[in-house]
Amino acid sequence: MRDRLSYDVVVVGGGPAGATAALYTTRLGHSTAVFEKEGGRHAAVNHVHNVYGVSEDVSGRALSSHAVAQLEAYGADYYLDPVANVRRADGNGDGSTDGRFVVEAEHATVAAERVVLATGFTDREPSVPGLQTFTGHGLHYCLHCDGYLLGDASAYVLGHGDHAAGVAMILLNFTGDVDLLLDGRDPEWSDDRERQIRAHPVERVDTEVTRAFADDEDDDRLGGLEFADGREREYRGGFAVYGKSYNTGLAESLGCALADDGAVDVDERFETSVDGVYAVGDLTHGQNQTVVAMGDGAKAGMAIDKDLRRYPRPPGEEVDESAVPSAPADLRSRMRLVRERDSHPGLGESESVE
Repeated sequence: MRDRLSYDVVVVGGGPAGATAALYTTRLGHSTAVFEKEGGRHAAVNHVHNVYGVSEDVSGRALSSHAVAQLEAYGADYYLDPVANVRRADGNGDGSTDGRFVVEAEHATVAAERVVLATGFTDREPSVPGLQTFTGHGLHYCLHCDGYLLGDASAYVLGHGDHAAGVAMILLNFTGDVDLLLDGRDPEWSDDRERQIRAHPVERVDTEVTRAFADDEDDDRLGGLEFADGREREYRGGFAVYGKSYNTGLAESLGCALADDGAVDVDERFETSVDGVYAVGDLTHGQNQTVVAMGDGAKAGMAIDKDLRRYPRPPGEEVDESAVPSAPADLRSRMRLVRERDSHPGLGESESVE
């Protein structure tokens, strides 16, 4: 890693949205750093779904490893270092305020002209004892990702809100065996929703769920759930639907406006209400889709490039030839290395271009 305190772009969050934004800004000639907290939400995914050209045998951790190798090969810096604070630079000349913003991580402090927040959201977990053990192996959160896995299987939906009821009915598109588990709580939906549920072959179970148990043949996979009345029910898997919490701490500390649902509010360029601060991915909409997050990152990366690039200059303004090109020398050397190779070993693999 180069000894640099100041970057054109600093991305906080190395998931699909943040990494893609960094990939674009780096390849468009802007010095870029990514700060990532170890064990992010995407890295915990056992199988990546719905990503064109990527095998579903690939885990989120493996895909993230490929992304880091790509970024470093093209010339970005990657810090496995959680960010504690992002603030406006105070211009005190202490060497860390050479940009508009200061990013303070646990082990490094750097300056940035532009900041991209890609801190995502956190699922609200079910309270059923032992169920979290089967995350990705019987406990799921994303219907668009994992509904396919439950085709023609026994499935549950844990939740007592309107959204949980909706997910249970949607799940009927994949399987005819769906239980809506209220886990001892009162339903929180309208009379119209209640009539709608009753019109669908969804079994509503009000009883508290007391524990999850493993499959007889595979200890790592959910076998089913036990209820307070002693009854056990086998399930291939299901969804916990208790909502989400957007990780907006850094955005709020900068004064970024939030949308009505608690996500960070952005414009069509993915810029927040604070000039120079962008937000991408689940932090802005919570759609929980890798490819959507990648698209967000690409759009933001191109928007930042348009904001930062020096040329063309306005009509009538003279261009100093000695300042051309504007990309830093180290990034230009990477461009030449990549261009001159017949193939690209290291790009998307574990090694990077030296």
